[in-house]
Amino acid sequence: MQRKILITGAAIAALMTAAPALAQTASEGVDLSELVVTAQKREQKLQDVPAAISVLSGDALAARGSVNLESAQYLVPTLNFRKSGTTINQTLFLRGVGTSTFSIAGEPSVSTVVDGVVLSRSGEAFSDLIDVERIEVLRGPQGTLFGKNTSAGVINIVTKRPGDDFGGYVEGGYFSGGGEVKLRAGVDVPFSDLVKGRFTVSYGSYDGNIRNLTRGTRVNGYEHWGVRGVIVADPREDLSLTLIADYRESDDDCCAELIGTTPTNLTATVLPTPRGDRTRHVTQDLITSTKEESGGVSLQADWSVGGNVVTYIGSYRQYDNTEIRDGDWLPQAYVGFNQLHDLGPQTSNTVTQELRLTSPADQTLTYVVGAYYSRAETDRTFTRNNIVCTLAPTPTVLTPCTAPGTVITRPSGTATFGSVFTNYALFGQGEANLTDRFRLIAGLRFTSDELSVNHQRVSPLTGPGIQPSFGPFTASTSNDNLSGKAGAQFDLSDDSTAYATYSRGYKGPAYNVFFNLTATGTNVIEAETADSFEVGLKNTLLDGRLILNLAAYYATYDNFQANNPDLVAGVVVTRFTNAGTISTRGGELDFLFRPMADLNVSGGLAYTDAKVDQFKLPTNGVITGVIPSGTTLAYAPRWKGSVAIDYRIRDVGPVDVILGAQGSFQSKQLSQFDANAAVRNVTTIGGYGLVDLSVGIADREDRYQITAQVKNLFDESFASAITSGGPGGSFRYLIPREADRYYGVTARLNF
Repeated sequence: MQRKILITGAAIAALMTAAPALAQTASEGVDLSELVVTAQKREQKLQDVPAAISVLSGDALAARGSVNLESAQYLVPTLNFRKSGTTINQTLFLRGVGTSTFSIAGEPSVSTVVDGVVLSRSGEAFSDLIDVERIEVLRGPQGTLFGKNTSAGVINIVTKRPGDDFGGYVEGGYFSGGGEVKLRAGVDVPFSDLVKGRFTVSYGSYDGNIRNLTRGTRVNGYEHWGVRGVIVADPREDLSLTLIADYRESDDDCCAELIGTTPTNLTATVLPTPRGDRTRHVTQDLITSTKEESGGVSLQADWSVGGNVVTYIGSYRQYDNTEIRDGDWLPQAYVGFNQLHDLGPQTSNTVTQELRLTSPADQTLTYVVGAYYSRAETDRTFTRNNIVCTLAPTPTVLTPCTAPGTVITRPSGTATFGSVFTNYALFGQGEANLTDRFRLIAGLRFTSDELSVNHQRVSPLTGPGIQPSFGPFTASTSNDNLSGKAGAQFDLSDDSTAYATYSRGYKGPAYNVFFNLTATGTNVIEAETADSFEVGLKNTLLDGRLILNLAAYYATYDNFQANNPDLVAGVVVTRFTNAGTISTRGGELDFLFRPMADLNVSGGLAYTDAKVDQFKLPTNGVITGVIPSGTTLAYAPRWKGSVAIDYRIRDVGPVDVILGAQGSFQSKQLSQFDANAAVRNVTTIGGYGLVDLSVGIADREDRYQITAQVKNLFDESFASAITSGGPGGSFRYLIPREADRYYGVTARLNF
């Protein structure tokens, strides 16, 4: 949850401290260009990959208290995050593009992959990251190797593997502003020369940064715990098996929506004084919360055959989420102002199978070819309960429904709905080394999608936010797609490589399946495609002490899946649909400079111009509700950047001293993607900058380390989301942990 640095892949060796191997790397001044990533499903040097990639070190993230993808948005300038009341409605954006929908039959534009396994439900991607080696952020469409739902990019997470020797670590941290506790421990166990294991456990709790005056407690906190195990077996010299299993539970009382502007009705008398993004109080009788359980198992087999490697990855994952939401934002029901409470348990499971063949890297034609299968099933039961009351004559002051003489009704509705996504694919990507300096790149992926959905709602009594009974409704669709990549790469010198690529991205068909589905919203939403052009320059300078990478891009998205007005049965309705065409263009700079072994300066800068090209008009020609051409996309700040300095002063008495300073900034960004210019203006999050400082001590062999930190040094307040729809025309704010200054200390013991 820090605003730290944008780290290129070089920072894996440069940052910090936690493991002796990293300290040794830094002291030896290793050439940063030797760092390795797996962004193209084979091990390659970061500087050899013809793509824009940011790589975040897991140890560096953990040492600074950043343990999830929400935190990563402050490290990668082109990555942004839409926070929501519950995790299943949160969204990642890359280069200004993402998909925000409440539908369980719609999928994200940014795919999250952990150890080669795609997380099919976006909510699962926002859990704590346990024992991470690195996070690779691949910007732009990645459809050739990673498949559908990568039209904006991929978050590729690689976890740590067992060490050869017995050892481990214990780490604990405490942070102010809500009593946040973070605990982690891990151990490497070499069972034999051929079998090794690594086992980790984590726990965290936090009271929250918002006070609920009605319940007399803090909210927006959490309690998490998880376990993870990795076993690597090498039964033969040409065969390696990796078995990974994990399980976690989360109990979050997050995220309460604060009323940040003054209502125009009587509810203003019982709501806390609105202070915009400095509001820190709510008066809600139900605590909005999310309870989650998830886990899974995967097996990877790598078999070397005549220089080629055959890889199989199979997985099964289960993800269960229960959403509890206060949708009226008031301390109780009042005459004329109903109570609205939601309960929505959801279960899902995913099976994936992947088989691929990878050629040796040192030949004229290199390639990766493979086949992929996945099946993701989700079922949800969603109940909405209202309390509505009237009183005659109508009172002129705010009157509770418990007052004498009120007539109370209790509208309610329960919907059961589900979706099944099935995906088959064949893919291949190759590189022809025409000379020592010039290479051509080409790839194709054939995808076949099948999607089926069902929905039924029973509403004994309709009311605010509750449509009449509907269904049963069932539907299915299918779609085939051919996506690909083509490009060229040229070594300008031993230290500089230029590339130019074209990529076709793809996001599969969808349905708008949610609680209040009606007959006007049962249409299939066609697949979304993206055409992206990118040029880049990767430089390794000053004898490997400076990495400077540049990229520029332009991409268009057709059949963009978003909310837009449409004409159905003669009535204009706003629904999740194929809204039209958008585009994004921009430039990016990543750098890491190591002037000497223990000093690292790193950062990045991004310029993004993402906007609507043309949204579709209803067939009756009415433009009301259609987002105008030229409108900036949500969560797409024009400018965003970060910089950090880490310096290790060795031999200060018996210890080393580690100093750190990190800063980040971003320009204003739109929160609510809306046709109304006035709403867009009020829901624009202003630009802000953040500064963090840290100081730590460690012994020379890194057997222990203690670090003190201050986050958001200048106490810069900001909102992570602003939306309309609050009581009396007010606007709702979500305030993240990082919007307040707080302090922390972390201690780690390695053995």
